[in-house]
Amino acid sequence: MAGGRRAAGLALGWGCCLLLCCAAAGQLEVSMPAVVEVETGGTARMECNFYVPGNGSYTYINWFYIDRNNLVRLCHITGSEVVQENTDYKGRLSVGEDKALSISRVTVQDARTFVCQVGAGSHGVGENRTELHVYKVPEAPEITANPGGISVQSSDIPQIAQCVSRNSFPPPNITWHKNGEQLQPEEKMVKIPYTLTRESSGLYTVSSTLFTHVTREDRNSLYHCTVHYWLRGQRRDVESQRVNVTIFYPAQHVKLQVMPSSALVKEGDNVKLVCEADGNPAPVFSFYKRELEDSWQDLTSLADTNSGVLNLHDVNKSSSGLYRCQTLDLDDMRQLEKDVELVVNYIEGVHVKMEPSSPLREGDSVRLSCDAHSPVALDYQWRDEKGRKVAEGNQLLLSNLTFETSSNFSCKVIAPSVPGLEQSKQVAVAVQGKPRIVAISSPMYVRQDEVVNLTCKAIAFPRPSVHWNVNGTAHEYVENQHIASNLTVRVNHDLLRAGAMCRVSNALGVSEKHIQLLVESVRKDQKTPESKGVIIVAIIVCILVVAVLGSVIYFLHKKGKIPCGRAGKQDITKPEARKDKIVVEVKSDKLSEEAGLLQGANGEKRPAADQSEKYIDVRN
Repeated sequence: MAGGRRAAGLALGWGCCLLLCCAAAGQLEVSMPAVVEVETGGTARMECNFYVPGNGSYTYINWFYIDRNNLVRLCHITGSEVVQENTDYKGRLSVGEDKALSISRVTVQDARTFVCQVGAGSHGVGENRTELHVYKVPEAPEITANPGGISVQSSDIPQIAQCVSRNSFPPPNITWHKNGEQLQPEEKMVKIPYTLTRESSGLYTVSSTLFTHVTREDRNSLYHCTVHYWLRGQRRDVESQRVNVTIFYPAQHVKLQVMPSSALVKEGDNVKLVCEADGNPAPVFSFYKRELEDSWQDLTSLADTNSGVLNLHDVNKSSSGLYRCQTLDLDDMRQLEKDVELVVNYIEGVHVKMEPSSPLREGDSVRLSCDAHSPVALDYQWRDEKGRKVAEGNQLLLSNLTFETSSNFSCKVIAPSVPGLEQSKQVAVAVQGKPRIVAISSPMYVRQDEVVNLTCKAIAFPRPSVHWNVNGTAHEYVENQHIASNLTVRVNHDLLRAGAMCRVSNALGVSEKHIQLLVESVRKDQKTPESKGVIIVAIIVCILVVAVLGSVIYFLHKKGKIPCGRAGKQDITKPEARKDKIVVEVKSDKLSEEAGLLQGANGEKRPAADQSEKYIDVRN
């Protein structure tokens, strides 16, 4: 290649001298572009412009290329005839009307000097030359990062990445960049060796490798390479992708935290202790819990030593304490540790005190006091047997107690700062007293020999017993402080005469009530004073209505408003009556309706025949 360039230089110098001599003598001049650039595979066109003094014409034109300081003719042109020589270019050459030489399917081997020689008879011979530059734009560079990772403690300069640019001509340059800034070779710090390979096609492959030391801050650094080449006198660039390199570095800090937050942990929760270190790869994790006398219990067997997580299930008060995470870096065997305090919130010792504590009687008052222990502030609520909130605060005052007041009350203790942390304690408020009969089936109407159920319901505490003074089958039902007894008996003469006695008793007293039984037939025949009064009032109302109605009819008759008589009477039982007649008996006091009915079908009023009859003939 160097010899070809020297030959081209000699030929160029010889051609320039010849051109200058001819120009000075006022003879033939030949001009050509100094450089023609074309991409491989394209067509190169080289113009040859000349001037013959006196507007003379040329005699011949020869096209040459320089090969190792020798001129090799490509073609000879005389007039319109073009004769190609038997060279490697045969078949790819063409000459235009302007005598420009075109070479198709250009390859990198075509990058050489071409000479145009013009002969013009007495004006002599002139020539000039053009450098044909062939180029191939390089492919996008391929970058490959170190797949194994790099340690910051490496004593040798580690390889970061390799960059390869293929199929270019002429060979390009490659530069390296970290986070956008170009790297320069630096002794013992940065090395950038490269290799240049010429392929059989004549194109070049350039490979460059970056070696440099790294620090833990480079774990996020991005590296790339750039290929630089010249095209038409301008520098062009093609960049590779950005790559990140895995950096290995020891941990410098350790963090240990409770999840969820330690302030919210309560008894029964599942807790995670998460240990994190800023080293890569992650170190080996160990967990410990401080016991008495500053000894440490090893909990590593309960933890995931790779992820650094210790799971504690269903924690309680005894789970509180100081926990430690310890890391071990396998590269330099350095240890780091971090402690955290776990606080398990709890409520214990819920106690309800009742004052007075002596047995309660109806009409008494009682005060319930609730107390509990917890490391956090507590709120208190009181709820009844059905779960309804009846009061807030740690005390509940119940006044004027009755049997109905007797119930189970619960004290609900809540920790507002720890959602879900609560405890309850139940207490029974029992009001004592002798029985009180609250319901009894008396009087009861029965029939002789009928089987009936006698009911007696009472309330008392302590629980009473129910006795009957008659024989039968008894069934008892208890609900809270109430007791009900149903006695099934057959009605006889003695039961009707004496009735039945319900006797309810407990240790504090006795209550009795009598059940009266009445015969069913007597109940039906008897009229109470109230029912008799209602009947009398109804009879009087009916008499008054009849009297008013009679007065109205008599008044209308006297005024002639009701012209009724025997002449207008028709017997509805006669078979001769026309089918289109309707006989209506007037019984109401609707005067307007009577007036309409007294008119016939032809609109004429019919005369009254007999006032004692109230039959009207209505025609359609």
